[in-house]
Amino acid sequence: MAHDERPRARVTMLIKAPAQAVFGAFIDPAVLAKFWLSSASAPLRVGEPVDWRFMVDGATARPVATRLVVDEHIAWRWSDGTVQIDLAPFDGGTAITVINEGFPGDQQAQVEAALNATEGFCIVLCDLKTLLESGRSAGLTRAKAQLIEARR
Repeated sequence: MAHDERPRARVTMLIKAPAQAVFGAFIDPAVLAKFWLSSASAPLRVGEPVDWRFMVDGATARPVATRLVVDEHIAWRWSDGTVQIDLAPFDGGTAITVINEGFPGDQQAQVEAALNATEGFCIVLCDLKTLLESGRSAGLTRAKAQLIEARR
């Protein structure tokens, strides 16, 4: 890794659902609670912090949306740097790409955070895919949360 390159997480997935549904899933607290979070205090809105509670007991975040382009792009900053989600029509569905970067800490901490974020967003997108394509969460995020809690 070059000296000026910082680690980042990058995950892509094809979801056989319209971009409107994928976009809405990351904005709407009721949908977020079906595949990723225990709760969200409000929908994402640019410049307005929201409180997210994850399925891991005690895990929280306070993201602030920095850019929302309906059905195309979502971006926020939080304690783990920045997240960008890009949506594009693909093969009758939506290609989604999530990039999380700007992790705090030294090089080793950043690498570990990028690896954990890659795994986490992969699970989140797989659970979202299942939810939007079948109407039901597969419980993937919840299962990972149980493993994290058991290892504490």
